[in-house]
Amino acid sequence: MAKNKFHDGPGPSQRQLRVGELIRRSLSEVLARGDVHDPDLNRMSITVGEVRTSPDLKIATAFVLPLGGKGQEDVLKLLARNKSELRRMVGKKLGLKFTPDLRFRLDETFDQMDETRRMLSQDAVRRDVEE
Repeated sequence: MAKNKFHDGPGPSQRQLRVGELIRRSLSEVLARGDVHDPDLNRMSITVGEVRTSPDLKIATAFVLPLGGKGQEDVLKLLARNKSELRRMVGKKLGLKFTPDLRFRLDETFDQMDETRRMLSQDAVRRDVEE
């Protein structure tokens, strides 16, 4: 069986990773500068932790978290409400032939890191790791 030269295994392709990172940077910049015409959204500090694109690059899922973790549901609603304006701004900034449809999800990696730190600080776990 011949290997696919563009995609090894189940992970994202280099192109997906590159476009995802470009969108992440662009979206972060737009949100940080408060370029959106929504004062409610501009009042929030939002971290864009990662952007994953579909294999055909038609959908980009941005994993976001408000600074301090407060107002998570509000952030998702505000981003969804301003999705078309954000998409237009990202597309203009990147100069892509086709700008993916933006979707937003809460970034739970921060919670996972906190839980991992908590587990590793337990005496029983520390003893096992140090042995």
